[in-house]
Amino acid sequence: MEDGTTPGEDDTHGADWYRTLVEEVNDLATVVDTDGTITYVSPAVTRILGYEPDELIGHEGYEFVHPDDQERNAAAVETVLSNPSEPQTVEVRFQHADGSWRWIEATLRNRLDDGLINGILLSSRDITQRKEYEIEVRELAEEYEALLNNVEDAIFLVDVIETGDDVRFEFERLSPSYERQTSLTTEEVQGRTPRDVFGDESGADLEANYHRCVNAGEPISYEEKLRVNEEAVFWQTKLAPVVTDNEITRLIGVTRNVTDRVERERQLRQKNERLDEFASVISHDLRNPLNVAQGRAALLAEQAESEHIDPILRSLDRMEAIVEDTLTLARQGEAIDETESIELTDLVGKCWATVDTENANIEIVDEMTFQGDPDRLQHVFENLFRNAVEHGGSEVTVRVGCYGEQGIYVEDDGPGIPADKRQEVLEPGHSSASGGTGFGLTIVKRIVEAHGWELSVAEGTDGGARFEFEIAE
Repeated sequence: MEDGTTPGEDDTHGADWYRTLVEEVNDLATVVDTDGTITYVSPAVTRILGYEPDELIGHEGYEFVHPDDQERNAAAVETVLSNPSEPQTVEVRFQHADGSWRWIEATLRNRLDDGLINGILLSSRDITQRKEYEIEVRELAEEYEALLNNVEDAIFLVDVIETGDDVRFEFERLSPSYERQTSLTTEEVQGRTPRDVFGDESGADLEANYHRCVNAGEPISYEEKLRVNEEAVFWQTKLAPVVTDNEITRLIGVTRNVTDRVERERQLRQKNERLDEFASVISHDLRNPLNVAQGRAALLAEQAESEHIDPILRSLDRMEAIVEDTLTLARQGEAIDETESIELTDLVGKCWATVDTENANIEIVDEMTFQGDPDRLQHVFENLFRNAVEHGGSEVTVRVGCYGEQGIYVEDDGPGIPADKRQEVLEPGHSSASGGTGFGLTIVKRIVEAHGWELSVAEGTDGGARFEFEIAE
């Protein structure tokens, strides 16, 4: 030839160059014939799939493709054979030498007319890590959708958009529960600001909390007043920031309609205020004339003899007991704000010593430490001890101990309480003891409930009455 080369020499040099290229690149190069038989594999196969090239040459590539991916792989081969000018890219699972499956992304090119390579050239790379990440993201997205669509609390998503020195908040999505509770829809609020949706005043309050969450860079909780209809006015909301590339790009809000609870609390406050007024009337306006009547009756007893004086004194003493129990009932049912550590043995011993127990016996079966208000709980144990003596007699035995993981019981070996009367004895005014005010066990119930505990009445070990307190954590 005129350039001094012999026929075929350029082809030989070109093939050597091409082979050197495919052997040096990081991607895996494979050549298969029209039947799918592997005729060449670059050395990268050892690093990527753990095989030596000779272990694959002469085998059909389909043998190593996952059964679920073989149809997709065959379709890509058929397409590239019928359209030589159009490369095809396919993702399949290829079996590693250790038996595991690796995700491979392969680009197929028809090289039948190239003159250098006879067959289909596949340029492949390992994308297992990417596919695992995609699967994880897809599963998380499915879980997120399931949560968003099924959770009872209302969820809303707010985009955080930087606008120069300011931040703009736009609603991005509402959960179905949010839509049901507010009658708002994602389509109505998407891309709109809180002021656009709820008006300037309410919108400004919402944005103030959103700014507070962004500035804090961590979740915040708050109660807000947001009237969306007559039934939904007060909301308990938790707001959390979503951070992307060190910037807060979204806020996720979880909110619960607490209008009914707020209304109950308002009614309870009013009730407590009335109870305080009632207690004040009893304490001052009734107790003072009662004390005067007691004093005058005592003086009359000293100055004259009459069969009517003793009944008058007993009646006045009973009135005083009712006044004391009524005051206790009115004041001890308020919620407990502060508690302290209490030793059960110390509390029981102190209460037993203050009650006229005559010849009764006390058994403290267990030791226990718990949190509570010792002053109020003293009323509980004193009333239960007094109740045991009144109904079980002067030689009754009272037992105090623990049950379950966090429970206290007080029981006696007296006559007990019939099953159909166990709830009734806790109601105001119920008393089966002569001279009782009927408030003793009601006071016990109110103080126990003020602690957030649960009170139940049962049969004692020896058939007597048993009172159980389930202490809240």
